[in-house]
Amino acid sequence: MTAILMALALHGNPSIRPWPVGPGPRYTPRAAPASVLAGRPAGRLACGASASSFRVHIELFASRRVIVLPAGIGVASPLRRDGATVDPGGCVYPLRTLAPDGVVEVATGRTLTLADVFRVWGEPFAARRLLSFRGAVRAYVGGRLVRGPVGGIRLVPHEQIVLELGAYLAPHPFFLFPGGDS
Repeated sequence: MTAILMALALHGNPSIRPWPVGPGPRYTPRAAPASVLAGRPAGRLACGASASSFRVHIELFASRRVIVLPAGIGVASPLRRDGATVDPGGCVYPLRTLAPDGVVEVATGRTLTLADVFRVWGEPFAARRLLSFRGAVRAYVGGRLVRGPVGGIRLVPHEQIVLELGAYLAPHPFFLFPGGDS
């Protein structure tokens, strides 16, 4: 796949353009509300022991700027920070982020959605709201526009999900997961 990315970049594919992170705290939100840090249920999701998982990749954009999906979503205290990553020391939720790279680990065997990510994150998400940003939210899965409720997008292995609000950006159709494709 690296050769594919290189070929796309060399031919001016707009989906290979690096977009900057937006300015201020709206673009670099916190990872978890106090209730998640304390390990309390987040809707139907409970904090428990880590289980086998698969990965999905989520990218967020507002006004052509990146919104960071922070490390520590779905990780209760105590947790250890090692640079930009976190290492869980207590319970974890069935979806979690360990680095600020958009990779979400999802418990195998669970049927979870994009709305569940925002529920555990403690951030607002709806058809016309993405965190503190307001306006129509467009969702793309594998580079294709999703019609219907964006919160209902299922988290399935190796999926590439892009959410954007404001100006259009060509969504990335795939993601190369660090350490392989699992």
